[in-house]
Amino acid sequence: MFKDKNILLSISEVALKFGLTNKTNNKPSTHILRFWESKFKQLKPTILAGGRRYYSSKDIKVIELIFFLLKDQGLTINGAKKAMNEKFNKLDEAKSSSIKAQYYKNIIKTKSKKILTKIKTLNGKKNTYQS
Repeated sequence: MFKDKNILLSISEVALKFGLTNKTNNKPSTHILRFWESKFKQLKPTILAGGRRYYSSKDIKVIELIFFLLKDQGLTINGAKKAMNEKFNKLDEAKSSSIKAQYYKNIIKTKSKKILTKIKTLNGKKNTYQS
């Protein structure tokens, strides 16, 4: 996602990146990210003097997963917490594992398409990849 792994984004930048904005004035809805911090132990932004929050690339990946589980999969906060805490070796929790697997499958599919497009461009061929 980031070219520089040490880059930190402000809470407003992250909210905008994920489309978490107030629909009336288009300002970032940073309260959503602060709420997620209180619910998901995996999300730990760097808090500097003055209480300003900054998110690393690791934090962004956690937010991507939370966003996927809540918005794309329609899970509740408790369902998303359970899915994020899920150990893949539990056979009786196949549903949670398959949701996380779908998330990772989507990431791999997107990256694969980008790589294929670059390869086709380098070879001078038209991209004929079908999803």
